[in-house]
Amino acid sequence: MIGLGRVERYVLVRAFAAVGAALAVISSIVLLIQFVDLSRQVGVRADVGAPEILTLTVLRAPSLIQILLPFVFLFGGIMGYVGLNRRSELIAMRAAGVSAWRFILPFAGAAFAVGVVAITVLNPLAAAMNARFEAERSRMMENYLGDIPKDVWLRQGDERNQIVIHARARDMVGGAVRLRGVSLFVYQKNPTTGAPEFRRRLEAAEARLMPGFWQLRDVREATAGETSVRSDSLSIRSSLDAEGAMERFASPEAIAFWRLPAAIEATEQAGFSAAGYRLRWHQLLSTPLLFAAMAVLAAAFSLRLVRLGGLAGLAGMGVALGFVVFFFNQFSGALARADILPLFAAAWAPALVALLSGLTLLCYTEDG
Repeated sequence: MIGLGRVERYVLVRAFAAVGAALAVISSIVLLIQFVDLSRQVGVRADVGAPEILTLTVLRAPSLIQILLPFVFLFGGIMGYVGLNRRSELIAMRAAGVSAWRFILPFAGAAFAVGVVAITVLNPLAAAMNARFEAERSRMMENYLGDIPKDVWLRQGDERNQIVIHARARDMVGGAVRLRGVSLFVYQKNPTTGAPEFRRRLEAAEARLMPGFWQLRDVREATAGETSVRSDSLSIRSSLDAEGAMERFASPEAIAFWRLPAAIEATEQAGFSAAGYRLRWHQLLSTPLLFAAMAVLAAAFSLRLVRLGGLAGLAGMGVALGFVVFFFNQFSGALARADILPLFAAAWAPALVALLSGLTLLCYTEDG
C-alpha cells in the first residue's frame, strides 16, 4: 500500500476484510458440499473413514475455490462498499471532495495483483493437489467407481516416428504410470511424402512409463509380412514423462499454468489439436483482468447514496450480473471449443465486457 493516502488505505483494508469474509464463507460451503459428495462416493467402502474423506476434501477444495475467486471479489467488494456506505463513511469522504476513483482504483489494482498470484502460485498448487486427489480417490475406489475411464489413448512421436498407444486401464504404481492391456501401433514417416506408414504392432500385458522409455511386459511383436515374436520384456523409447502422460488423461483445467505451454507443444507435436489447452492458457492470462473487473463492478453497484434508496436492489443486481458474467464465460468457452469463436476472443471477452460495464456505469454515476 505504498503511495496510497490514508483514505485509500482505509477503504482498501475494509474492502479486503470483506473479501476475506466472503472467501471464508464460500470456502466453508465448498468444503461442506464436497465432503458430503465424497462421503456418498467413497462411503461405500467400510474401511474408509471420516479422516480419509476429509483429506480428499482438502485436496480437492483449491481447484473448486479458484473457480469461484471472481465471485469472492464481487461479493466481498459489495459487502465492503455497502458497509462503508451504510455507515455514511463514503458519503463523508465524497462530501470532503474525495473522488470515488481514489478508493475504487486501488481496490481494482489490488484485485489484479491477487489474480496474478492466483494463476502463478495458487493454480499450480491446486493442479498438484487435484492430481493427488485423483490418484488417492482411484486407489481408494478401485473397482468401485464407474466414472473412472477404462480405455486409454495416448500418442507420442517426433519428426520421424509416431506411436499410438491404446490400453484397457491405467493407474499409478510407485509414482510411475502403468497401463494394462496395451497395444502400440508404430508408424514411420515416409521421407518423400511425409505420410505416416505402419511399421509394427506390439501387444503387452503391462506397460510402465520409466524415465525416457516404456517398459513392456509379456510382449508380442508383429511386423507387416512377418510372424509375430514373443518376449518377456521390451523397452520402447518415449518422449513422455509421468506428469506429461497424466496430463493427456486430464482436462485442460487440471493442468498447471506453468505446464500449459509444454502441454500445447507436446500435443501439437503428437498430431492432436491443442485448442482446449490454448483456450485454457488465455483464460488464465485473463484472470487478473477478470478479478479487477469484478472489483470495479462491486463498486459500481454499491456507491448509490443511502438516502436515495434502492441500495439493496442495486447490490442484488450486481450479484446477478456477476452470475451473468460467469455463464457468459462458460458459453464463450463452449463456442470456442466448437470452433465458432476465436480462442483469444472467447477467453478475453468476459473480462473485458465486465470491466467496461463497470467503468461505464461509474462514468455515468460519478462526477469525478
